[in-house]
Amino acid sequence: MDVSKLLDLVAQHFNDERHLIPMYLHLIASALFPIYTGAYASLSRPSSAAKPVKKKRRASEAADEIDDEDEEVLQKLEGMSPRDAVIYPVVAAVTLAGLYYLITKYGARAINLIFGWYFAVAGVFSVAKLVSDAAVVGISFVFPTYLGWSGKLYRVDGLKRKAVLVQGAVGESATGSSAAVTSVWLKPVYNTIWDVRAAIKQRYTVALRIGNTPDEKTNFTVIHVLATLVGIASSAYANLVAKPWYLTNLQGFAVCYTAFQMLSPTTFTTGSLLLSGLFCYDIWAVFFTPLMVTVAKNLDQPIKLVFPRPEEAVQIPFAPPKRQYSMLGLGDIVLPGIMMALALRFDLYLFYLAKQREKIVQQSDDVSGKESKGTKVENIEKAPYVPVTGYLGDRFWTARLPASARPTKLNASFPKPYFYASMVGYTIGMLTTLVVMSVYQHAQPALLYLVPGVLVSLWGTALARGEVKQMWEFSEAVDSEQVEEGGDTRKEEAGWSLDSAQTWLDMWDGLLKLTGFREGSTEATTRNGDTASEAKPDADGNAGKLEPGKKHIDSKRDDVLFRFTISRYKAEQEGDLSGASDAAKDMAGKRE
Repeated sequence: MDVSKLLDLVAQHFNDERHLIPMYLHLIASALFPIYTGAYASLSRPSSAAKPVKKKRRASEAADEIDDEDEEVLQKLEGMSPRDAVIYPVVAAVTLAGLYYLITKYGARAINLIFGWYFAVAGVFSVAKLVSDAAVVGISFVFPTYLGWSGKLYRVDGLKRKAVLVQGAVGESATGSSAAVTSVWLKPVYNTIWDVRAAIKQRYTVALRIGNTPDEKTNFTVIHVLATLVGIASSAYANLVAKPWYLTNLQGFAVCYTAFQMLSPTTFTTGSLLLSGLFCYDIWAVFFTPLMVTVAKNLDQPIKLVFPRPEEAVQIPFAPPKRQYSMLGLGDIVLPGIMMALALRFDLYLFYLAKQREKIVQQSDDVSGKESKGTKVENIEKAPYVPVTGYLGDRFWTARLPASARPTKLNASFPKPYFYASMVGYTIGMLTTLVVMSVYQHAQPALLYLVPGVLVSLWGTALARGEVKQMWEFSEAVDSEQVEEGGDTRKEEAGWSLDSAQTWLDMWDGLLKLTGFREGSTEATTRNGDTASEAKPDADGNAGKLEPGKKHIDSKRDDVLFRFTISRYKAEQEGDLSGASDAAKDMAGKRE
């Protein structure tokens, strides 16, 4: 074919499809949005970084003024093994074939009804997570913790209700704060703003106990409650009233965003094996069978993103224009996306790996106890982890200050070559999918183009940077340094321990007592199973204190069959948290 004729055909086709360009841009942006946000939300301290330095708390420090920088959030991702990567495409094919059979034999109405309530539960959790995180980001712009004003850094103090100077003249207040106080007619508004800020930042603790089980605690704020109500409302409206495309997309965004914080291929080799299997599965399901297209068109569930196409005129006189929609399955976002999120965490791992230093320690004695002068031991010294996510509002309000004048957490950043390369590869794959679909006017298996785009970009970047070995050996499997001190690494990796087993047995025992099937025991026990008779008496002869390392018991524990309490969040005060009890550390150092 002549080149000029080919260019004419391309120009003609572009002119015919030009009205679809806004829809295509909408589709690409909607696919990249949950990947970008979910990947950043999945970041936590890598194994190449040391634990962040804990700060001492003041007794006068209120619960709503505790910095998020003191809260180390370790993401607990569900890892995959090579066996899972091989089995997953087979399970997906069998499930797809089963759904196709049920739809063709019994219709889609019953299937949609069953799946509707199933996804309603998942939708509540996912939408609540997405909305709460988005609200926290938005609130950080309205009620920031740090402000930059006239070249100086101020910290907002909720107790004193003013912005206190951090860098500069000590005790100086932010310009405008005192003026607002002196204006009588502005004082009610001023106080209301501070009250709203305090109410939003105030955290509460929910404690639940059944029988002899230890208190199961979790923390929440008003934002979490409101976000949960939004999740319930969206699921109820979608299942009881109607399913507009934007509500379906909201639930789809939320599912993808949450999935990136729950799933991990663990290694790049496992992820590559998984995507390669799904690459073949998607081609088979779309090109060689009617399974994928039939199921996608008949299942009206948040398993896809829906994009309205431009209205098309119909041949019937006075009939309204016909509205059609393009679809993108959530699998085309989540499955390549978990590999891209892994790439971002790998970037963070490499950043702290490069900051590690060898620490030379002089050894005076050998194993036999004799002196061996001149012997040295090399230890790896890791840099303390500084959170790289969050604080968007603080970064915005202090953007004009020099980096030296801002807190370390507001300057935290790291290079992201692998993540950006995967984003480019994914975008190229998505553009290729749309072009081929537009030319051939037939549904396309998106993974046919997305998988090569992501894998080639990632492994090609590693090859160009000479880091193929590091990428091949990288793993997110939990190691002993990431497990709480004193725990069993093997049991933690399996997600099970004797302590958790005892907890569930205690809960079952409490339920039996609650229902009257088992009488309560008169012998008080501790969480680790020690009886009261094993506790040593104190100096006054009172029983109830255990040996060091054993937890205190409650002699009235068996009298409580069920307890549910909500209290204000309390953290360890007056002292370094490193010497606090385990419960205090969990409360003060982690967001449950």
